[in-house]
Amino acid sequence: MLESPSFLITIAAFLLLLGPLIVVHELGHYLVARLFGVKADAFSVGFGKELGGWTDKRGTRWKLCALPLGGYVQFAGDMNAVSMPGEVDESLSPSQRAELFQFKPLWQRSLIVLAGPLTNLLFAVAIFAAFNMTYGRVVATPEIAQFSENSAAQAAGLKIGDRIVSVDGNAIASFTDIPEQVVPYPGRILTITVRREDKDIDVAIKIAEFIQTDQFGNEARIGRLGIGADQSKMEIVKVGAGEAVTLAFGQSIGIMRMMAMGIGQIFTG
Repeated sequence: MLESPSFLITIAAFLLLLGPLIVVHELGHYLVARLFGVKADAFSVGFGKELGGWTDKRGTRWKLCALPLGGYVQFAGDMNAVSMPGEVDESLSPSQRAELFQFKPLWQRSLIVLAGPLTNLLFAVAIFAAFNMTYGRVVATPEIAQFSENSAAQAAGLKIGDRIVSVDGNAIASFTDIPEQVVPYPGRILTITVRREDKDIDVAIKIAEFIQTDQFGNEARIGRLGIGADQSKMEIVKVGAGEAVTLAFGQSIGIMRMMAMGIGQIFTG
């Protein structure tokens, strides 16, 4: 049985994950700001006391700091590292004012702010695309080959050989598409459309609730239909660069949608 990681390992893993994500996020702000002529006084990896760095020809101080909790970009005219605008020196020339974030048009400021989360999304897409190109994608016919014990699908009248066409109106092309439509909805009644003998049949199924416990003792309520695919009909298909990127966008958006759903379920209980 796997043991829970130590506190130090958990903290180290957290920092190794959080740090690069925030640095990539801030790099997005920096690059778009630079495109619009906004001067950056500092780009910091980490917070607190500076351990080392250099100043580039544009006057930006690139530095590594003692607390590896992400990073920040501080634009000219900012009062602090969280981009609160400071007082503007009235003696600044028009060209110097043009380098300040607060004097840029609203649409440019909006794009600079948007660039951070958008860069995180593109970073995630790049990671997924790399995995897709390396390992391919799993293709499995969405045909029911088996039922689990106490299967909600079997109790509702589905049969071996039924091909799942859609779940609550969401088209199903592969068996791997089903979990995203079912797992977040324990206890909810969903309409499953299946094809049986060349006819489409709509079946209302109350999704079974299953308490899943991981190796560290964390519990999660998930939904299950209680069906299985024919393993012999599953295959891994190689994909090209274009398809890998298209799949990556879908995978990233799918995770975002499930996260939003999960947060909503926290508030609704």
